[in-house]
Amino acid sequence: MRITSIETIHLARGITVHAGPVQWLWVRIHTDSGLVGLGETYPHPEAEKAVVQRSLAPVLLGRDPLQIDRLWADMFQTIAYSGWAGAEMRAISAVDMALWDLAGKAAGMPVYQLLGGASRDSIRTYNTCYDHIDFLTEPVRLARELANSGVYAMKIWPFDGIAKETGGQYITADQMRRGMEPLRLIKEEFGDTMDVAMEFHGYWNLPCAIKIAQALEPYKPMWLEEMLPQDNLAAYRELASATPLPLCLSERLMTRWGFRELLENRAARIIMPDICWCGGISEAKKIASMAEAHYLPVAPHNCGGPVLHVASAHLAANLTNLCILESVRRHYLDEYRGLVTTTLPVANGVVPLPEGPGLGVELTPQVFARPDVTVERINA
Repeated sequence: MRITSIETIHLARGITVHAGPVQWLWVRIHTDSGLVGLGETYPHPEAEKAVVQRSLAPVLLGRDPLQIDRLWADMFQTIAYSGWAGAEMRAISAVDMALWDLAGKAAGMPVYQLLGGASRDSIRTYNTCYDHIDFLTEPVRLARELANSGVYAMKIWPFDGIAKETGGQYITADQMRRGMEPLRLIKEEFGDTMDVAMEFHGYWNLPCAIKIAQALEPYKPMWLEEMLPQDNLAAYRELASATPLPLCLSERLMTRWGFRELLENRAARIIMPDICWCGGISEAKKIASMAEAHYLPVAPHNCGGPVLHVASAHLAANLTNLCILESVRRHYLDEYRGLVTTTLPVANGVVPLPEGPGLGVELTPQVFARPDVTVERINA
């Protein structure tokens, strides 16, 4: 089997997250056997598409798509020559995902089986609350609705607006009270029956992060995620030593080498790679294995598009050191509809194992007829 063409599909609409509109890029790898592999990345399709077309396609065309590790190393070597960064790694991530999809289709097995088989019958999940209910104004109503659907873990970011007020450089007593209020109300109503993760999107400096973490300690959040930017891991070690609350990071670290220092300095208690950003399924599996060697659990970041959602479920199904998988109910119940053949919705509080060979998800024919979709193809 040989790769005959690389196709990029850019959807201009995308979704809205805390930072604003996010767009998706899908990559399809065509072969002379007729099998096609599907991958995805986000959030800057124009940059990622350019890397796929100009740098990665020449490496891939004419090659055996089942040599996933060799292709990954050759792609990485190609982009590492000029210094690898975000767009380059996101492009490799999309291609790698498509190669695993192809491998599963060629073998007639789901990707999680190729990774070593399922470690569980279903996948524990928490809901990231981009929702029709605002966690700032109605946190208890939102938590109750999630609990009624069987989901007993959620993630909120009530300190983000305050960070924008102060630049993340200071926090007043009143601002601290406002930031803590949604968590306080949820815990007052549900106690320990609802886990609440606190997301900070890297907006705070170290003194503020320590102050916030210590103020949150009585409420025992599930974790504190990305309180600082991810560039200075020594600062994260200092933060970790100042609070008993577990730190979770980082969706924004890329490759096993990017996670090495984090694992060695023991700052994080939960490791969070994003398949679309860290280097794909191949690299996420390696990062998880490195975390397992340090007796640390993994909670994959899964807040992008519909193919990432399914790919993350394959990884989560396999990992023996899985803690929990992120999911966004607004995405799989609404945003993904009409784009893919399955949105893999949460059922009875868990994500089911994906079905079918490969990833088990395809773009719908309607996608290719949309006016906001741009399709380009490079042939061997």
